[in-house]
Amino acid sequence: MWVVVMFDLPVVEKPERKAATDFRNALLDMGFEMSQFSVYMRFCTSQAQIDTYGKRVEDALPQGGKVNILQFTDKQYERIITFRGKTKQLPNKAPDQFDLF
Repeated sequence: MWVVVMFDLPVVEKPERKAATDFRNALLDMGFEMSQFSVYMRFCTSQAQIDTYGKRVEDALPQGGKVNILQFTDKQYERIITFRGKTKQLPNKAPDQFDLF
């Protein structure tokens, strides 16, 4: 299973920028990888692990902005179509459960 955190946070004032940076750093510390600037992904092995990370993300939320947490299966992840510029990228492969991050 995959967990995706997508967010749109205010960054007009200096304290807002700091809160947004702290949130991004918290996601990285939890083992999420940046897919795009406001989209972070993490592979989880069970629904219990997804629930745990969902709670951790909730605890790290800054004031204001919008945050969405999505979850989807390995099969759905493998069907993502990605372009870099106009070049289509090879399909993603879900990591083996024995891989260490």
